[in-house]
Amino acid sequence: MSDIDTLRRVLRDSHTIAVVGLSAESDRPSFMVARYLQEHCFRIVPVNPKYSNILGETCYPDLLTIPFPVDMVDVFRKSQDCLPIAQDAITIGAHTLWLQIGVVNEEARAIAEQAGLTVVMNRCTKIDHAQLVGDGFTGSCA
Repeated sequence: MSDIDTLRRVLRDSHTIAVVGLSAESDRPSFMVARYLQEHCFRIVPVNPKYSNILGETCYPDLLTIPFPVDMVDVFRKSQDCLPIAQDAITIGAHTLWLQIGVVNEEARAIAEQAGLTVVMNRCTKIDHAQLVGDGFTGSCA
């Protein structure tokens, strides 16, 4: 479990967020979270080999094909799929690996933390950001 200061720092310092497993279907949690993040001044980078564009952004088949720096990797995949994603997050120089609610992988956490990434696990970027904004947080748009 991440403490509030860590969540505040991560959300303040993350400007470009690769959303792994982002769906183009508007009723999917990944779509709703990514749209919320866009509306709150984050640049989202869709990562899903099924699509070419989501939410007006170019979609990439994997993290390694993104041609610019990414601050956070936000994961909407099954827990067992997270280890290679964590490895790719390390390779691209991301600062944070965020595993969404219901996504838990201790091995992915361990390798990411060993490489110096902050890891947030089993939490939602949208919920945590909204809670912080409700408490007066203005980091993303300030």
